[in-house]
Amino acid sequence: MNETFHPRLQRHWRRMQTGGGHLVVTHAGLRFIVAGATTRRYANAQIDDYTGLPRRRFPWRAPLRMTVVARVGTPIRGTAGFGFWNAPISPIGRVLPVLPAAIWFFYASPPADMPLAYGVPGSGWKVATIDATTRRALAWAPAAPFVLLANRLPGVYDRLWHRIQRDLAVSEALIPPLDDTFCTCTLEWLTGGARFVIDGQVVHETDCAPRGPLGFVAWVDNQWLVATPHGSFGWGLHAVPGTQWMEIARIHIEH
Repeated sequence: MNETFHPRLQRHWRRMQTGGGHLVVTHAGLRFIVAGATTRRYANAQIDDYTGLPRRRFPWRAPLRMTVVARVGTPIRGTAGFGFWNAPISPIGRVLPVLPAAIWFFYASPPADMPLAYGVPGSGWKVATIDATTRRALAWAPAAPFVLLANRLPGVYDRLWHRIQRDLAVSEALIPPLDDTFCTCTLEWLTGGARFVIDGQVVHETDCAPRGPLGFVAWVDNQWLVATPHGSFGWGLHAVPGTQWMEIARIHIEH
């Protein structure tokens, strides 16, 4: 699949433009815009290739290579990114929730706090993998409340979380923030791991990867989420009185 957005988006894309979210084709590519958002309404500008499909028919599995040429023109209040996931939950309630699986380039602004990988901050630009749908991951489900409580005790989190992180196929690394200069972001999603590359430089390698099938998504929105191993949870929306945007010049996916 090769998308350059000219003269228009290819027909297979599903588009979401809600609550102040807009998709605009520019001379450089596709701009994902959130403008005039409030704390009372979810705003999202998104394209994907899975909306309306049952999860078992999502189109992508390893091994594949994804290349996205992207830039971010303004500070983003909310989340943004591109890559593959199983759409585990929708803020507008169109799909039933499931446990998450994802492999992507991902951004979250404070007060978001999702430190899934030990020692990696819970906000900022990251590359990340997770698969909470496997048998190894599901085996932790009955003990989850006790684990969250135990992680508050001195030393328990340090000893326990490495094993849980491994069973959930969690691997993350901070990356340099995307700015207003186009950069080339490459993801090699393999059957036994993944490699993330930015402008030819490897920024993260891991032997963790989701199984699939997953769908491609790229988006900018105004939400924040808190979910920590110590049992802190929260969700809310940012006000975006001005305009924030990300622009993608090209999406290329090949098996």
